[in-house]
Amino acid sequence: MSDDFAPRLLRWFEAHGRHDLPWQHPRTPYRVWLSEIMLQQTQVAAVVPYFLRFVEKLQNTQMLAAAPQDDVYALWSGLGYYSRARNLHRAAQICVERHGGELPDDFDSLSALPGIGRSTAGAILAQAFGRRCAILDGNVKRVLARFHGVEGWPGEKATENRLWQLADAHTPHERVADYTQAIMDLGAGICVRAKPRCGACPLHTDCIAHRKGLTAALPTRKPAKARPTRRTVMLVLRDAHGRLLLERRAPVGVWAGLWSLPEAADETAARGDVARAHGIDANAIAFRALPPFVHGFSHYLLDVTPLALDLEPANVVADAPDKRWLRPSDAAALGLPAPVRKLIESLD
Repeated sequence: MSDDFAPRLLRWFEAHGRHDLPWQHPRTPYRVWLSEIMLQQTQVAAVVPYFLRFVEKLQNTQMLAAAPQDDVYALWSGLGYYSRARNLHRAAQICVERHGGELPDDFDSLSALPGIGRSTAGAILAQAFGRRCAILDGNVKRVLARFHGVEGWPGEKATENRLWQLADAHTPHERVADYTQAIMDLGAGICVRAKPRCGACPLHTDCIAHRKGLTAALPTRKPAKARPTRRTVMLVLRDAHGRLLLERRAPVGVWAGLWSLPEAADETAARGDVARAHGIDANAIAFRALPPFVHGFSHYLLDVTPLALDLEPANVVADAPDKRWLRPSDAAALGLPAPVRKLIESLD
């Protein structure tokens, strides 16, 4: 192992690293925590506008804890992986209940909060509190797997354990916040998955993958598995004022707790659901088919068929805790799944 791994990386960071990210100025525990949660499975460029909008409305842990869930989801809407928002909100409430409204600064308490795993806890402690803690996000896994020639899919326990050992061994005792940012920056901008810029890497002279021509093979990819397709019908029901019916989804499952359009398994089921809920003869229902689309999740594809229907005033159900009639422009104030938001925005 190269003894000057961290010093070389830090020298590179001084000249080429990212020093102007919004969560770095000021670098408070709350802002670091929020950025780390948003950056899980999402790139910096996509996160920045969401981060700025979020901290403008909810400026600290106490404000986040007190915010209605719908407000949190609305600020998160479009960023995806909504369990992150749900866990963030609950973690803030726990901080108020148990930690005086502040993010705890010890590993055990921090990693016990919803949505904060080992690597995220390490990143928060390193960047917000200057603690010597290793991190192992996707960028760091890629850097270490290539530099040390570690084979095996990082999702396998043995491979992950080896990468954690290396991550800890390389983490310096000084300038931990800079080092943590540096290794993430290197993975995000230089040691990228496809066509890494090895000539610009401060570590390339000792990198096994570079030396042996293995950058395309490392880290080992996850074994391929075909994603199954699921199908659903989304109902675009409008009243005489052009308002749409939205329903809050169940607290568990896909898009848990978000607002969405009513769904049914197929057109026959949709006709029956509308007939029962709105007092209409099922045989008199004539849906208008809207353009179908496919939305990809990590484990499956969702094939969506939107069906539209204009309801007579007598058939419009009243608002309820889990049902609301809203104009399309007002629906944006709620937390909506990204494909549902796009569908609503496409309506005439």
